[in-house]
Amino acid sequence: MQLALRDPNQGPYLSKVIAYGQSENTLSQEQLEQIKAKAILMSLKLADKFYNKHKVHLLEHAAHDVIGVVSIGLIALTGQEPATSLPLLQSPDGVLKCFQKGWSLLTHASSLNTNKSLYGDVSESLLENVSSPPDMEEWLGWQSYQSALTEHQRQQGIKALLQAFYVTSDHDPLDCLNLEAVLAEAVIYRTLFADRGVRQDLKKRLGKIELDDAWFNGDYLMAQTESALSKLPQELAEIIRQDLSKHYIQGLLRTLSFAKNYRELQMQGASIEKLERFEQKEGLHGLLGWPLYLDL
Repeated sequence: MQLALRDPNQGPYLSKVIAYGQSENTLSQEQLEQIKAKAILMSLKLADKFYNKHKVHLLEHAAHDVIGVVSIGLIALTGQEPATSLPLLQSPDGVLKCFQKGWSLLTHASSLNTNKSLYGDVSESLLENVSSPPDMEEWLGWQSYQSALTEHQRQQGIKALLQAFYVTSDHDPLDCLNLEAVLAEAVIYRTLFADRGVRQDLKKRLGKIELDDAWFNGDYLMAQTESALSKLPQELAEIIRQDLSKHYIQGLLRTLSFAKNYRELQMQGASIEKLERFEQKEGLHGLLGWPLYLDL
């Protein structure tokens, strides 16, 4: 089992820590052999569970998976400073602890993946990105994990918003809903209709209300947004705040201005076709939180 086949700075973090220990003479040959032995044993167990252990190339595949997962766990437990990471790796159960931590993190980041995985609770594509085959020019496993975690958090945020503010909260992650847009639609709907649950009737009801000039104010809309977020668990609310773009409030203002013009056309007796043309021209291209359904 080869732990370092390329420039350690380009390879998995486990290889980087081992290379550091060797260069600093703080990792003995005996300790390195113990780390390798434990990693090989874990590779055999992984291959036995998910692969055919009698096929050598699949056992090698499992070894690359283990190196990647251990690297993820090592970073999570100690940060990305080799001098800090090495002592954990040298401890009797350090490799196992790192693997368990890495696998737990990958399981969490995969929990909203609807595809059946060869690896049980871990997304097959995520583990493939985290794995460390030597023909890869650079190991980007930690970045892949972070991206998967961010998407997982976005999906959690969307689910929480739908459950809190929408009359129908059914959500399939494959719908590819945008977190910012889901929040924006809830804020706009609640602003227009006095904090009611979001239904697919905004366009119908728009002509039946008066638009308040106070709504067309960035501070007011920010207060409405914070009021909505305050009803969610604090951790999820913070995830959603961090996901909002710097143009979020401007987007809400633009959408409200569009809604005002849309309402004026309704009041003038515009045909459904004319409203659809107006919406196609302006409404479905960059309007934040404007509903995409066409039920008029």
